[in-house]
Amino acid sequence: MTTITPSQPCLTSNDSAVLQALFDAESSPSSGITIDSNLPSWSAIVNISQQDLATLNNREAEIIRKLQDSENPSQKTIQSALDALDALISKYPTYPPAYTNRAQTIRLLVDTQYKQSHPENTDSSDDALFTPEAADFSSRIFADLGQAITLATPSSPADALSTVQARLLADAHTHRGYLLLKAARVKKNTVLPPMEEVGPERLRGLSADELEEMASRDFFLGGRFGNKIAQQLAVQTNPYAKMCGAIVKEAMRKEVEGDK
Repeated sequence: MTTITPSQPCLTSNDSAVLQALFDAESSPSSGITIDSNLPSWSAIVNISQQDLATLNNREAEIIRKLQDSENPSQKTIQSALDALDALISKYPTYPPAYTNRAQTIRLLVDTQYKQSHPENTDSSDDALFTPEAADFSSRIFADLGQAITLATPSSPADALSTVQARLLADAHTHRGYLLLKAARVKKNTVLPPMEEVGPERLRGLSADELEEMASRDFFLGGRFGNKIAQQLAVQTNPYAKMCGAIVKEAMRKEVEGDK
């Protein structure tokens, strides 16, 4: 009688790497990124002198401090900060942090307006970004995050990044990924008007799954630049990981039912 011994599964090194990347949030996000703490924060990439950069940093901090001095800043205070950031960007259009700060300030304005008009609603006001009334605001937020990412991303993947540069890229990609994921949830729930009618033009007509895939990509990049939360979210929203996870769950369910 011939004895048949089941062969052990054999994965190529490439297959193993793919599976590891799908399920292990720590496996690959930071690979290929060189962060040099000795590099100057921005002067090397924004074409701004060190003296002007110091003045710019102080002015930016002053603007943000006014928003942070109050737990619930007024619309007037927020609008004043937006006007100041507009002026700052007009004078220094290559300075990435000003764009991320303006994006966050616009979100704060939308949040404040929503809470004032819906005092009875204690739920998250992020959905308000995807209403027709906030279409211009959401477009500006995505534009600012995209511009910050474009300006801060090195021209070559082999180029080293400063610590501040890597942190901004991590935060900007994670911020955009979160908004894309929120847009996907809004699309799936269809509580608000369809995304074809609201939101940034680049999102109109996209399905919830397409939006979630875009979010997954941003989370992957956010994790690659060092954001730990983005690393976890990249795995959770990765369509291939989700598909493999669904297959494993189905196999386990059938096994349990078979035992019964």
